[in-house]
Amino acid sequence: MRKRERAAYIQTTLERRFPEIEVPLQHSNPYTLLIAVLLSAQCTDKQVNKTTPILFARADRPETIARIPVEEIQEIIRPCGLAPAKARAISQLSRLLLERHGGCVPRDMAALEALPGVGHKTASVVMAQAFGEPAFPVDTHIHRLAQVWELTDGRSVTQTEADLKRLFPREAWNTLHLRMIFWGREECPARSCDGLHCSICRACFPRRKRPRKARRA
Repeated sequence: MRKRERAAYIQTTLERRFPEIEVPLQHSNPYTLLIAVLLSAQCTDKQVNKTTPILFARADRPETIARIPVEEIQEIIRPCGLAPAKARAISQLSRLLLERHGGCVPRDMAALEALPGVGHKTASVVMAQAFGEPAFPVDTHIHRLAQVWELTDGRSVTQTEADLKRLFPREAWNTLHLRMIFWGREECPARSCDGLHCSICRACFPRRKRPRKARRA
């Protein structure tokens, strides 16, 4: 298959495998999603979903979070790892949302990326999942799969995102990136599929004999 043929096959396969898609991080509004995504850095969605109900029971709006001592936030989110840095970012971004955006999460990529602790991937997730704006957040699963499926050379996460956006229709980005994550977790995990075993790998590369190593994100 040529690259665009592979992309079309992959999209169809993922849509059939995961017809219904739910955002894996529990949230109730753009602000709680933003905090959940920030906490998910180097942490599992499962652990984040255990932690955020405790935090949001204490405070779930910028004006209430901003009044909580950073030390208290840090203690609550400790199970998510990197607690000191994440607690400072949560406190600071909450204050900035109040000062600059009237307490609302901005529907703007640049404004989101200007917030403490919010990188391009986090901003992309919020734009896609909170506001429905076309975005293609690239996590470690997507970066790996895009290389294994030879949709990108994996030189960088930025390059992977750009390559995937060129290959897949804009209207599919917001659900496709989630479907790729789910496939990477359930059907083609790094430890058990090296480009030779999952059904997509076998269908797209029937003559592949050697493992396909991916560059890390």
